[in-house]
Amino acid sequence: MTVGLMDGRSISVPLAWYPRLLRATVAQRARWQIAGGGYGIHWPDIDEDLSTEGLLRGAPAPQPGPSRRLRSKRTTRSAVAVPGRKKIRTN
Repeated sequence: MTVGLMDGRSISVPLAWYPRLLRATVAQRARWQIAGGGYGIHWPDIDEDLSTEGLLRGAPAPQPGPSRRLRSKRTTRSAVAVPGRKKIRTN
């Protein structure tokens, strides 16, 4: 997956790092929205959120541990706007 930032940089990460996106259909992956004031991406069809901070760090999706699985089957990462972070380019 490649994401373009407002400053002209592109970040490429393996889709395998994000199991929800990997399992999603092409149509589901194509339906995304800018989130977190421009600091993240949201895929509403699969309830997935990625932040530019996580993409810049090269951070794969956290793997749920046993206690997390018992509490909830959903694991999301929030896209929070924080000053100084890079915004995502929409076109």
